[in-house]
Amino acid sequence: MTEAVEVSRFWGRLGLPGLIDVHTHFMPEQVLRKVWAYFDALGQATGGALEWPITYRDAEAERVARIREFGVRAFTAMLYPHKPGMAQWLNGWAVEFAGRTPDCLHTSTLFPEAGVEGYVRQALDDGARVFKAHVQVGAYDPADELLDPAWGLLAESGTPVVIHCGSGPAPGKHTGPEPIARVLARHPRLRLVFAHMGMPEYEDFLDLAERYGEVRLDTTMTFTDFSERLAPFPPRALPRLAALGDRILLGTDFPNIPYPYLHQLHALERLDLGDDWLRAVCHDNAARLFGL
Repeated sequence: MTEAVEVSRFWGRLGLPGLIDVHTHFMPEQVLRKVWAYFDALGQATGGALEWPITYRDAEAERVARIREFGVRAFTAMLYPHKPGMAQWLNGWAVEFAGRTPDCLHTSTLFPEAGVEGYVRQALDDGARVFKAHVQVGAYDPADELLDPAWGLLAESGTPVVIHCGSGPAPGKHTGPEPIARVLARHPRLRLVFAHMGMPEYEDFLDLAERYGEVRLDTTMTFTDFSERLAPFPPRALPRLAALGDRILLGTDFPNIPYPYLHQLHALERLDLGDDWLRAVCHDNAARLFGL
């Protein structure tokens, strides 16, 4: 049985029309190859302690075809800059990718730099439906004053922002809950989606979700065998996860994952939080958020 058939059986059993994955990576090929090179080097860099083989190391067209075969009705192009002057270029590529990939939720990004408010506004005018921010890779403070007008625009427009601000897989100067809490204090209506459930500071990021009604969390890599070895989710927090069932979104990190796509779905299923929770997480919450 192929993986696509097994994935389809998963969502079919739940009575869903498919999946919505809010955390998948499509970006210019030269950028993606550098991302893959980073993961390829982890084994040697950690003395073999952390191997990260890319499961879906395919050309772009093949990756799009594969995620469609899985029955993913809508997905994202999570792309992010690591230096000034890069975000606007990435956003230009994202316009073109979204134009030729109608089931991709048009994704844009940002960086603390002069002009960020202008190009965020332009991205919204161009049809951006979700933004990606990567505090760890970008090595910036999300509460930087340069970003404040952009956060205000995104809050006002109700545009979700998937943000990697937890300290996994390695802490950065501005990772953890405190910097992003300062952003939310200024922009409480900002629709932040904490990537990886805020790994490894899961409970701190659950605190923020409980405090701010527009905050959400995505499941990317959490609960999988791979992540449970590195940063296990605390069992005592499962009731809180159940209670926030209307604000948890399926994310996977496809294609940059070191295991099959199906494993993320099985990892969610074995939490034993019920089929209603799974239906909400794997489809309905994102469908409501994006009006799908």
